[in-house]
Amino acid sequence: MSTLTALSLRKNGKQWHTPRGAFRPTSNLTSYASRISAQKSAAATKFKEREMKADKEEERQRRIQGIKDRRAAKEEKERYEKMAERMHRKRVERVRRREKRNKLLKS
Repeated sequence: MSTLTALSLRKNGKQWHTPRGAFRPTSNLTSYASRISAQKSAAATKFKEREMKADKEEERQRRIQGIKDRRAAKEEKERYEKMAERMHRKRVERVRRREKRNKLLKS
């Protein structure tokens, strides 16, 4: 009966804490081989993650480059259209001036 009371009531009065076992520092140690195998598997996982991240970043950069190329082509096309429009307008003005000179010469 004394062992039951010793287990149920603690001497320092901390009955709400769970009773702890003896301190044995070597009880949870793993062997060198198991640690090395765990490190190898973690390294393989990290390598695979890095590889996947690199692939994802490469795909992202490829998409971004495609968008940039399309925008540059569109901008260049608009610039050429604007230049052609401006040239056409100048040509129209030149023809108009020529017609005006011809009209003055004829009259």
